[in-house]
Amino acid sequence: MKKKSGFGSRTAFVSCLLVASFMAQPFLLAQAPSTQKVATIQLSKEVREAISEGLTFLSKTQNSNGSWGDRHPVADTSLALLAFMLQGHVPGRGDYGNNLDRGIAYIVKIGKEGNAGYLGTPSHHGGMYEHGLAILALSEAWGQSTNPDLRNTLKRAVDITIRAQNRHAQSKGGGWRYNPEPRDADLSMTVMHTVALNSAKEAGIAVPDDTLDRAINYVLYCQEETSGGFGYSGPSGPGFARTAAGVMSLLMCGVDANHPAYPAVKRGMKFLDQYPTSKFTGGSHYLYANYYAIQCMYQTGTAQFNEYYTQIMYSLLDPKRRRSDARGKYWSIKEGDTYSTAMAILILGVPYRFLPIYQR
Repeated sequence: MKKKSGFGSRTAFVSCLLVASFMAQPFLLAQAPSTQKVATIQLSKEVREAISEGLTFLSKTQNSNGSWGDRHPVADTSLALLAFMLQGHVPGRGDYGNNLDRGIAYIVKIGKEGNAGYLGTPSHHGGMYEHGLAILALSEAWGQSTNPDLRNTLKRAVDITIRAQNRHAQSKGGGWRYNPEPRDADLSMTVMHTVALNSAKEAGIAVPDDTLDRAINYVLYCQEETSGGFGYSGPSGPGFARTAAGVMSLLMCGVDANHPAYPAVKRGMKFLDQYPTSKFTGGSHYLYANYYAIQCMYQTGTAQFNEYYTQIMYSLLDPKRRRSDARGKYWSIKEGDTYSTAMAILILGVPYRFLPIYQR
């Protein structure tokens, strides 16, 4: 398997935010081109303030045990950690260093308290989502945190994911499902763990190439070639959210213009581009879909990214999607305020590029 080029310098995690060209949009400010180009858009004052307000909200709503949220604390904690790191905050230092330290310690504690290193909620259909998000958060924090147990926690979690991959000999093999065992698969869960494993591999954790190669095969199996869209557990019933997730996972696995599977990426991008503008206004998977879609646009083409980012930016900055109370200003869209706020920040903050996962 070819490693995704440019996916990973960990030093870029703490590098300064640099921008390239400019756009004349109300929320986008102009700046002269930099000699070290990392994005096409500089975040305006309005966007930067919205992200900072969201982070302030998250800092004030962290639970006493270091977690965030209540229904899905591992998932919410992982997303909150990613949101802080996206703006360049690191564990142990700065305004939010303590928040990050406590959140990482919470996930590490979950990994040490039984379940053989499994980070998800046992016997819960969302447990493997939690597990994958936790791997992603710990991988992105690796090299910045001084927590002595982070690496072992991450390694054990990655080993669980590798063992849980469906090894079916036919095209349906290579994916993951709701429980940490090699039975069945669906695209949504497979994408989650494909992205997480790529991040862990970039952090220095051993991930066999054939594990990711099998994942690619399963993702390709889920594409309907006529439309270019991806289905849930096979090619039937393609949708926007699933297609964005499918394309992103292929890109993370190094499927570039020189890869034999690249036509699948092109078909998927065409499906995303031609999808109705309702993708910017709502839907049952509004945040999830745009979280993956904006990364697809960023990875595959500047022109597409500029246009897409502008539209999703206006959508997320709509006052109807945000609330304000004693805890501050935050997003409240679906799946709780922590989830909504963290996901909105991760979508709007792609140009920051402090997270290695957001690098071209």
